[in-house]
Amino acid sequence: MFELADPWSGGPGPWILFVPAFWALVVFGVVTLLRRTVWRHGGPGRQFRGPQYPARADTPAPLAVLGRRFAAGEIDEEEYWRRLSVLEEHFAAGPKGGAA
Repeated sequence: MFELADPWSGGPGPWILFVPAFWALVVFGVVTLLRRTVWRHGGPGRQFRGPQYPARADTPAPLAVLGRRFAAGEIDEEEYWRRLSVLEEHFAAGPKGGAA
């Protein structure tokens, strides 16, 4: 055991104890780099899609906007029902007419 730690006897010396610490730091650095770049943004395939912003809390729901536009007279009843069917299909809001 003492032969390994004694640099004058031809052994590797005490610096050999720093090799595992060095590799642990390298692995930690690579993981940190990946977390800050690729993994945070969903992988390398998403880098060309542009920024992905979460929905804002003050943004009204699409069904609420449609109801407001119909109530304000911006769209007629036929347009309302057509768009409502598309929204229900897209957002799976439930059956038409509100029946459970």
